[in-house]
Amino acid sequence: MIEKEVNPHFEDFLFDWNQKFQFLVGGYGSSKSYHVGLKLILKLLQEKRTALVVREVYETIRDSTFSLLEEIIEDLGLTGRVKPISSPMQIRFPNGSKIIFKGMDKPVKLKSIHNISIIWLEECSEIKYAGFKELIGRLRHPTLPLYMILSTNPVNTANWSYKHFFKDVKKKLFILDDEELYRVRVVVVGNTYYHHSLADDNLFLPLSYIEQLDELEIHDPDLHRVARLGRFGVNGLRVLPQFVEWSHEDVMDAVNRIRSPINRVGMDFGFEESYNALVRLAVDHKEKILYIYWEYYKNKMTDDRTADDLQEFKKTREIIRADSAEPKTIAYFKQVGFNMRPAKKFAGSRLQYTKKVKRFKKIICSSNCPNVIEELKDLTYAVDKNGDIILDEFNIDPHTFSAIWYALDDYEVGDLKGGGVHFLQG
Repeated sequence: MIEKEVNPHFEDFLFDWNQKFQFLVGGYGSSKSYHVGLKLILKLLQEKRTALVVREVYETIRDSTFSLLEEIIEDLGLTGRVKPISSPMQIRFPNGSKIIFKGMDKPVKLKSIHNISIIWLEECSEIKYAGFKELIGRLRHPTLPLYMILSTNPVNTANWSYKHFFKDVKKKLFILDDEELYRVRVVVVGNTYYHHSLADDNLFLPLSYIEQLDELEIHDPDLHRVARLGRFGVNGLRVLPQFVEWSHEDVMDAVNRIRSPINRVGMDFGFEESYNALVRLAVDHKEKILYIYWEYYKNKMTDDRTADDLQEFKKTREIIRADSAEPKTIAYFKQVGFNMRPAKKFAGSRLQYTKKVKRFKKIICSSNCPNVIEELKDLTYAVDKNGDIILDEFNIDPHTFSAIWYALDDYEVGDLKGGGVHFLQG
């Protein structure tokens, strides 16, 4: 008989083994890692199993999950019966259960492990998606039910953990709205158990710690969202803070009210990992508003298949300004009847194009363009090793942004204060 006081928000979680996947996300100090460790130890005391604890970098394990499990063993009064071994790191139980520790930075060592029936991925968002899929393949046992527990602080919505367990627009995958999880706190969808926690759920935290998290709202709103609210979202400086989504009907009503709209089409090419992205734009030059109202977004498409998809452009004879780095592709499209021409690219063009788009007062996107929204709504600047932003690099490769660049190839938004506006007919 083991008695241990735990946080009420985690009581049911400790003994719930009904789903194969258990995804815990929350803010700093919520005690999620502690309760995952406690759940793991209680299970291995009850059943003879081998569990694997994984982090992205092996060297971080000793001072994180290994020391945490040592602390829990001591808290439970199991010192001497359950034995942590420091080299190689493992924990042995009197019934033959054991916990082993591996880092994804040394994947070759995963091949030597067998009969793993539970895997805990601590800070799973730091692990690469390929690593996650590799671990699913390592989770196997001839008789025991299999479980994978994933715990993390939330990161941006471009991370694989969000796309796999919540929604991925590119793959047209929707499993759970994260807003529902924040509201309900515990949700079960299919074979996945979701759990959300905050510092308020940890009754053992000093009030001063929570007050310290509250202060982040003023000094670092991004970190406040992650650390205090435990929510996915934007990490970093947004590239297009003026970007908003409207219903398609409202966008088209606004476009139709423009007195002299500038209509443009731009295309970026891709195949395997990248995408063919084509967008239709309308510019309200007087008001400095960019409207995005139509998109095409596919990959793994040969040129002839893409041309078949885009037959309407042959009929309308719209000028498609496209990536000049693909002259063979442009030549093919022109040969089969498209009005396509290369957009200018030059040293520093990425930065200049980005600055051009940022000069619009508003960028309004139709709800019919989910991939534009997915890529641009939360697009942030990349940062260098010193934490300084890189003005022509981003957290993802935004193909729709490139298509917008090319569409606006010879258009100048101009100085929003009033000077230097011009438009070159192309």
